[in-house]
Amino acid sequence: MIRTLATKPDILLLDEPFSALDYMSRLMVSEDVSKIIKNEKKTVVMITHDIAEALSLADRIIVLSKRPAVIKKIYNIDIEGSTPMERRKSSKFAPYYDLLWKELDKNV
Repeated sequence: MIRTLATKPDILLLDEPFSALDYMSRLMVSEDVSKIIKNEKKTVVMITHDIAEALSLADRIIVLSKRPAVIKKIYNIDIEGSTPMERRKSSKFAPYYDLLWKELDKNV
């Protein structure tokens, strides 16, 4: 990520950036990545299949349909907390999680 940021891109594309990590490492690394992105004031498009990960990091979540993928719904996320861990503790986290879970295609 540091090499990528050195090129001063306007937008970062992160495709399943934490998928190779165990759960504890994912949480810790997401905290670090969140701080870097905020400090560098970068726009990030992140692809993930982890609802909790998306909610802890995103301001907006776009849910796609099954193939061929089309945008099903766009959610603006309003969860208090300045870090991913703080956002996970928010009273709004579980209701958003349930909403997104119901939106997913179950027969993917």
